[in-house]
Amino acid sequence: MPMIEVIQSLSVALGIGLMMGAERERRKSTRTAPMAAGIRTFAMASVSGALAMQLGGIPLLAVLLASVALYTALSYWRSRDDDDPGLTTEIALMIAVLLGAKSLSAPTLAGGLAVVVTVLLAVRQQLHRLVGDRMTQGELSDLLILAAATLVILPLLPDRPMGPFDALNPHSMWLVAILVLAIGAAGRLVTRWLGTRLGVPLLGLVSGFVSSSATIGALGAWSRRSPAMVPAAAAGAVLSTVATFVQLGAVIAMTDAASFSVALFPILSAIGTAALLGAALTAAAWRTAPASAPDLDRGVGVALALVFSATLGGILIAMSALRAYFGAPGVMLAAAIGGVMDVHAASIALAAQVAAGKLSAGEAAVPLLVAWSSSAAAKIFLALTAGPRGFAVRVVPAQALIILAAWAAGLIGG
Repeated sequence: MPMIEVIQSLSVALGIGLMMGAERERRKSTRTAPMAAGIRTFAMASVSGALAMQLGGIPLLAVLLASVALYTALSYWRSRDDDDPGLTTEIALMIAVLLGAKSLSAPTLAGGLAVVVTVLLAVRQQLHRLVGDRMTQGELSDLLILAAATLVILPLLPDRPMGPFDALNPHSMWLVAILVLAIGAAGRLVTRWLGTRLGVPLLGLVSGFVSSSATIGALGAWSRRSPAMVPAAAAGAVLSTVATFVQLGAVIAMTDAASFSVALFPILSAIGTAALLGAALTAAAWRTAPASAPDLDRGVGVALALVFSATLGGILIAMSALRAYFGAPGVMLAAAIGGVMDVHAASIALAAQVAAGKLSAGEAAVPLLVAWSSSAAAKIFLALTAGPRGFAVRVVPAQALIILAAWAAGLIGG
């Protein structure tokens, strides 16, 4: 390695040690009991890790780590009579050695990880208060289930088309299940902090940026479990459509300017209609829904995630079979099928055809509306099947009015 790169890496290692050590030094000043290491120890440990990696590679680094581990063990033994000796500083010191060593091969990564570790050290009290005081046992269970679904199960699933008509992608379908689990977990947390009347509509709006259909399905099932939540859940379901059309405008604009000029008026009309209806439903929920969060069974959320993912798989197989047996006689049928599967992807595909000169912007206008209509039909189906009657009575007419507003604006503008 050239000398200039070695000097730069050693400088990064020194910066890592100084940053982590500064936080620990600050921590020392607030404690009556002595701490094992401060700013000088961390700086020297990090630089030692870089030097060990430079001079002797992995074997010398292993010897250094073993020495630091022995030091931390002795330090912990000496402080074992303290009220709460902990191991945070000792573990952080070993991390400083490893990050110092990593700064030789990947200084940017090492520096970034050092920032993350230092932040974790600095927010100790906030984390303890969040987990110990504000987070309930149920919310911790939600987090563990979501982590297992994301970090354990998802990487094991194949990310390729398979099954009948190659219509199923297990990786993508499980992502939908994770989204439903996340909506349920976030919903319980938000409603406990903000109350049902405000938290659920806000949750629907935010979740809609990920998937409005999944949001409607999750909120519908949630309100079926707790009928008092129906007004707020319906407001969240309608507001999720605002996010859908905001995203549609963004992706079409990034794909083709001509398509965006045609789609802009219908998109604005849909956003305005959804926002007005969502605001009206939120106001109604404020008057009728309970302020406190309901006590919901977490097992229902897991079952809902699995059922929703399986339902999506059935729809994909049905659409693929229809296309395989009857073909795709025109852009209209393809847009209708694509809208059910992924309205954003269908809209991007149409805009891309305009950009490639295969369609004019005017020719793409109606297929875009068809794709949005088939997506609205899927949401109506979910509202009817996932939620109770009160939920469907509120959400189905709202979805119909939203898509009618888009069609009216498209026809007037065309």
